[in-house]
Amino acid sequence: MKKPDYHILMCASFRGLEAKGKCIKKESMQLINYIEEELQDRGLNAMVSSTGCLKLCEEGPIMVVYPRGDWYKNVSDESTVDEILDALEEGTVAKAHLLA
Repeated sequence: MKKPDYHILMCASFRGLEAKGKCIKKESMQLINYIEEELQDRGLNAMVSSTGCLKLCEEGPIMVVYPRGDWYKNVSDESTVDEILDALEEGTVAKAHLLA
């Protein structure tokens, strides 16, 4: 695999060895497979990783896109992921979901 153009991080709420936060309770982990499939279908050179708690529980699930540094809030369904990936393909940001 060549170096990815983008690295997408999805909060998995881990604090130590346990998933305790709200993002995982809002099913953030179920979206990782969907994101990976969409990246492949869209031909985007990107990888997805789950993270420990990103400390923004009230805004979660949180998704971060690097190297752009865009932080997205309330990423809790496939349509939100689609909007974010559409923007990524277009070289823009999904402003409606950006964490201010």
